[in-house]
Amino acid sequence: MSSQSLKTRRSSTVLDPYAAPHLYYGDHHDRKHARARTYSAVVDTHSSGGRNQIIETSEGFPGRRISHDEVSLQPRRFLIQVEPTLKTLLSREDSDGNYQITIDDKGPKVLSLGTLASNAHNKFDVRGTYMLSNLLQELTLAQDYGRKTIVLDEARLNENPVNRLSRLITYSFWDGLTRRIDGSNIEKVGRDPKDWTDDPRPRIYVPKGAPEQYEYYTRIANEHPEMRLDVQWLQENCGDDAYVRDLNKAPGLLAIAMEEWIDPVTGKKDLRGLPFVVPGGRFNELYGWDSYMESLGLLINDRVDLVKAMVTHFCFCIKHYGKILNANRTYYLCRSQPPFLTDMSLRVYERIKHEEGAQEFLRESILAAIKEYYTVWMAAPRIDPDTGLSRYRPGGLGVPPETEATHFTHILEPYAKKHGMTFEEFVDAYNYQRVSEPELDKYFLHDRAVRESGHDTSYRLENVAADLAVVDVNALLYKYEVDIGRTIRNNFGDKLTVPKEFCGPGMTPGQVETSAMWERRARKRRIAVDKYLWDEEAGMYFDYDTVKKERTGYESATTFWPMWSGLATPRQANVLVQQALPKFEVFGGLVSGTEKSRGAISLQRPNRQWDYPFGWAPQQILAWVGMQRYGYDAEAQRLAYRWLYMVTKAFVDFNGVVVEKYDVTRPIDPHKVEAEYGNQGSDFKGVPREGFGWVNASYIYGLTLVSAHMRRALGALTKWDTFEQAMSDLGMY
Repeated sequence: MSSQSLKTRRSSTVLDPYAAPHLYYGDHHDRKHARARTYSAVVDTHSSGGRNQIIETSEGFPGRRISHDEVSLQPRRFLIQVEPTLKTLLSREDSDGNYQITIDDKGPKVLSLGTLASNAHNKFDVRGTYMLSNLLQELTLAQDYGRKTIVLDEARLNENPVNRLSRLITYSFWDGLTRRIDGSNIEKVGRDPKDWTDDPRPRIYVPKGAPEQYEYYTRIANEHPEMRLDVQWLQENCGDDAYVRDLNKAPGLLAIAMEEWIDPVTGKKDLRGLPFVVPGGRFNELYGWDSYMESLGLLINDRVDLVKAMVTHFCFCIKHYGKILNANRTYYLCRSQPPFLTDMSLRVYERIKHEEGAQEFLRESILAAIKEYYTVWMAAPRIDPDTGLSRYRPGGLGVPPETEATHFTHILEPYAKKHGMTFEEFVDAYNYQRVSEPELDKYFLHDRAVRESGHDTSYRLENVAADLAVVDVNALLYKYEVDIGRTIRNNFGDKLTVPKEFCGPGMTPGQVETSAMWERRARKRRIAVDKYLWDEEAGMYFDYDTVKKERTGYESATTFWPMWSGLATPRQANVLVQQALPKFEVFGGLVSGTEKSRGAISLQRPNRQWDYPFGWAPQQILAWVGMQRYGYDAEAQRLAYRWLYMVTKAFVDFNGVVVEKYDVTRPIDPHKVEAEYGNQGSDFKGVPREGFGWVNASYIYGLTLVSAHMRRALGALTKWDTFEQAMSDLGMY
């Protein structure tokens, strides 16, 4: 496999072999390849007896054949007829018909291509799953750009997989995941795929504090009546449970931040949506903690503009909706997600602090975080008054409408029969409290809390989430307290006045925040966490049940979050590394929870996706950062290597796949996950176009942690144990 610089380059006559697709296959493709305009020969890939003739084996699968390859000392290029080559490739190699070439396919794993130097008369065999799947991807991209004939560099087929995946994330995947919300696409994104009403239509709700957006969207609706765009004001107290429930009869998108710009067509000033990055290709909404995780990779890839815009969106949401929302749909108005705003804002500020407006950006971000802290996480119903710790405990009435239509059928049908009602009649009666079912109320309270936690779903939280002072949110709030205190002291002269627009219930316009106040809060939280969540004997943190007044004992990878936030003492960090880490470290990195805590799995008790044996990018990233914070660099590198190897191996073996989550105990096909909701990112045709947001970020971020030796070993698909042994034998580890 070849190696190359990740940076895309261009020459004056010949296109860089690693250029982004829009450059490589764009309008000037032919002119950028020497002599390409002189070719008129058509490569007959279907001729009888040709090198690509299919040989049947006794099992009925295409057989593999010996090649007679053209020998060349120069970088090899191929002259390819796109459509016939693509057809031949799929007919020979895609034996399961899913428009991907993977190790599961039974083809001969070889295809002959004509070289550019010989005007396609001399052939060279492209061999193996990785190169053939890359060929499929490149031909699919060429087809996207309308190319009939292409000159293809062999370097794009045998590219070092670490470099290839990094390049795709940097120059393709982020763009594939970037969205805006404005008049250019409101007809599509304003229509909710979870709108189960009789008349689904694009609809947007605008807060009273953004009249310019109401005027803008009303104009769009009037100019394009065929859209049937419904523009609505949102009431002032938009987090009221009954109001949010009633909005389910007309669900819609919630407006987020926009910017002024000059329309190049009209030359007039107008509004357009600020960009943001979505978790996966099927999403169009701004999500909470996904955005933070994505920001870690985006900043490394110098996409500061996108991360800054997402922070601005979150400040808009806190100002107008009272919280960073799970996502900007009406049914999420009562629900937040794990809070990361201060860290995200400070990382952006470090990159822009010498630019005009940077200080105001930081001031608004910290003010938004202060409002969120006081009115969401330290207020009822999320605060537990006895311990002083916080919980995931969102509001809401009735059945959560954002799930699939049949998601709660098995839960609700017995109640419908009990009341002698049809299913639909009971749901309506229950939602509007004409029938009382306290047990059902409790079930949905915990269900909403699980979803607010971002860990939906897990046996750690099932039927108890809203009662738990969890390790994760309290570790994150400690980081808020430290970050806010330090920023007020270092950037605002130890005095920050809170204006009216960033005041919520219980706050007073003009109140002054000082660093001492926030440092006291941080010390108080650490004492409470040590008392209620830290288990000295087990050597790890556990969630605390505020009703039963006891720790749950469920072993979760969230035990490492206090290392990320700096909440753990150096001694506690050492205990976590020595006692807890061995319980979670597996083949592909950290597993979300232990098998012991998850318990037995059966048809009646199926896997939950945030439990063993699954691993998620956020758990990996936060553990890596936490290990480094306390000086455990070797452990951070080892965990990062395991995760990167697993992601790279699946990428190589399965047509470039990058998915939402992985079975970190499976060495061969970790993306094949058997849990609820399936696995986002694996269902594509020919070429992956987005990956998955936080896995993309984990890959980019993880590569900054490993050494040059490790990166080379990853490119050669060397397992961690093999690499470790080799380095030990050389006296280098």
